[in-house]
Formats: sequence, C-alpha cells, structure tokens
Amino acid sequence: MVEVSKELHAAGITIEWVHVGVQAVRGCMGCMKCREGGINKCIYGDDTVNIALNRMAVCDALVVGSPVHYGGACGAVTSFLDRMFFAGSNAGIFEGKPGAAVVSCRRAGSTSALEQLNKYFMINNMPLVPSYYWNMVHGNTIEEVEQDKEGMFVMRQVGRNLVWLLKALKAGKEQGIVFPAAQPDEIVRTNFIRKTSPDYSFHMPQPETDKYLP
Repeated sequence: MVEVSKELHAAGITIEWVHVGVQAVRGCMGCMKCREGGINKCIYGDDTVNIALNRMAVCDALVVGSPVHYGGACGAVTSFLDRMFFAGSNAGIFEGKPGAAVVSCRRAGSTSALEQLNKYFMINNMPLVPSYYWNMVHGNTIEEVEQDKEGMFVMRQVGRNLVWLLKALKAGKEQGIVFPAAQPDEIVRTNFIRKTSPDYSFHMPQPETDKYLP
C-alpha cells in the first residue's frame, strides 16, 4: 500500500486512509435496513463503514489492501467490504471508479485472496487496476516484504496505472465521454433456481406403507 501511495503522492493525488484492522468490525446480517428509504448507509454506525461510504461518494478511486488469512482476505476486511459495498451499491457511488486490490502473504493463498477482493469491484462496474504481475507481495515482516523486489515493483506499477486511469477518465469527461453505466431498467437479475411447483414438501418412505425400490 505504501508503494502504491508513493506514486499517487508523486502525481499530486490526495489520499485518504481508512484503517480497518484497528477495531472490531461487524459482519453483514442481511437485514436490508440499508435499502429502506434510500439511506444507503449501514444501520450499524459504530465502526468505520459509514465513514468510508461518505468518502466514497466524493472520491475518484478505491485501493484495498489486506493480509492473507487462510487463503483469503482477512476477516475484518471481508466484513467491512461486505457491508460497505452492499449498503452503497444502490446509490451508484462505486460505479465507474477504478478499484485496485493488493494483498500480502508469507507464502501462499495470495491469488485466491486477490480474486476475492477483485470481485467486489467487478460486481459494481468498477474498472480494475492491473500491473505486470498479480497485485501481491510476499513476506512475513515489513523487512521481508521489502526484499520482494518484483512485488515492490508490481505495487509501484499499480500506483502508476491508477494515476493513468484517473487522468484518462478525467480527460474523457472533459471531452464529453461518459462512463457507460447501465440504466436501472436495463439491469436484469436471473435466479438459477426457479420454483416449478408450489409443493416443496419432501416425502420420506415409511417401511410400513411404502415400497422401496430395489
């Protein structure tokens, strides 16, 4: 994250940090209260999720970093992003804004964690920020990570690509080129499982009355 931020600072881009792992973060309960009345905020306001939502409404991009725990993003980051994206997605505050995910691990699990984080961006119509390799570094301490020369280069390139994307998007807007967001009536959601019968009961054969097939 620091290597990415250096490139952003060098380009004169303002950065706001939200540290997730310094306090307890609730998981999403699926209560749907964030969708009622168009509030687009999480009903639990005792952590940084709603603070981040307010900032996302005015910022131009999002960079998410996480250590790798059991082959995925850490629990606090996962809970945080679940609630932030679910509460804010209806308001369209993420759409069209570049999203960059970076992960750090001691040895393995980085690719699956990176894929997990990228899915938050992809389902919200956010352009992904790439590099010359997957956005990850390896090491168990800061000193070990700094020895990952390729990983450090990859992080710097993430920052450079994000700067380029932001400039390209700004130039496009100035020329009247808008991000191709879908209209609400165009969005279609299809469930894989459809109800074919009103009777969902399951009948367990009884030895006394039913015959078992051989």
